Amino acid sequence: MEPNGVDQPGTPRLLRAINDRTALRLLADRGPLSRSQLGALAGLSKPTASQLVDRLEAAGLVEPVVEIAPEPEVSIVAERAPGRTARRYRLRGAAAHVAGLDVTPGRILTRICDLSGRIVGTGALPTPGRSAAGAVDRVRAALAAACEPAGISAAALHHVVIGLGGAIDPATGRLGFARHLPGWHEPDLLARLRTTLTPDGAADPRVDIENDVNLAAVAEQAVGAAADARDFVVLWIADGIGAAVVIDGRLHRGATGGAGEVGYMPVPGAPLVRTIGRGTTGGFQALAGAPAVLKLARRHGFSGADASAALARAAGALRSGQPAAREAARTLLADLADRLATGLAPLVAVLDPELIVLTGAVPRAGGAVLREMTAEALHGMAIPRPRLVESAVPDNPVLAGAIHAALAATRETVFSATVPATASAASSTA
Repeated sequence: MEPNGVDQPGTPRLLRAINDRTALRLLADRGPLSRSQLGALAGLSKPTASQLVDRLEAAGLVEPVVEIAPEPEVSIVAERAPGRTARRYRLRGAAAHVAGLDVTPGRILTRICDLSGRIVGTGALPTPGRSAAGAVDRVRAALAAACEPAGISAAALHHVVIGLGGAIDPATGRLGFARHLPGWHEPDLLARLRTTLTPDGAADPRVDIENDVNLAAVAEQAVGAAADARDFVVLWIADGIGAAVVIDGRLHRGATGGAGEVGYMPVPGAPLVRTIGRGTTGGFQALAGAPAVLKLARRHGFSGADASAALARAAGALRSGQPAAREAARTLLADLADRLATGLAPLVAVLDPELIVLTGAVPRAGGAVLREMTAEALHGMAIPRPRLVESAVPDNPVLAGAIHAALAATRETVFSATVPATASAASSTA
């Protein structure tokens, strides 16, 4: 190592660190691998791969998985010995833990995962009422309840990512455009979350707050419909409307975190909002948000407790209803598709994405027919013709995105410190 403490290119220590990171990422992406498999995938010799695994095991980052190969069939010519033990290695999940939270006015959902991505704890904390106090206390309680099944405390968490509706200023961490979440707007909230979640004397995890639709986009990129897309938009339609924008594979938040806040975006057919932030209604939200969709569904003869239930009835009628009901359902979905396309057209005209992912309760209830109608309407309004697809995230996309974001940051930290002190000393004398 040079006197200034910076490794120079090509030094054995640096090469070992690069190889370690490569091996750990292979184990994270592909699951258990043998020493020879790791060597082949990483382009390493067998002795180097063997030394690498020993080093990572000593650092507590990998552990062996003993598997017995199936016994071969007995031959009538000669009996063969039982299958040999095959030793493979996996990431040691207990080396780090992360948490994801999905916050709405009525509840906080929490998920705890280990370094391998395995879910080790979950929780659901009801948060009734609109009290402006206790956001930190609620997060602390939600984490404690979810950590208990895993036998760990919040102090053992490396990273916590909290998803909620609103624009988070990347410079200050302050939440805006979220009147529905009182108590989350204090200027010092993020700093308090990063310093007061655990008892005095215990380390606090790193905490980040992220827009919920942005996290849905992270999930779509990691395990969903946008895994192969570089430029895409996620449009979330439920009680509120929001969008997330990914450009050249990177989430675009905007200068103040407001990229994708399309709920009050002016659109034809909706009242123009002139006093945003004062509780007024209008814009895209007034045209295609859940309350507007419920009114539209009732106008066409489909009622329900909410917009999703009404759309589900319409979808059912379209499949197996009487001719009059099928026609009413088709008209409803066509009207809604026009509304969605009206809001999407400006985004497509400006961004020209290759893909649009529809997610949230309203697109799920409308199903493939609504998506296809929206695509047809959109392609008549905008010159670019992106593909429209349904979300492919199998579970809660906000929690999934929060966990993926937390794991990515934690693995970057853990994988960057792979050489134990003993190995470092040995490398300096090698």
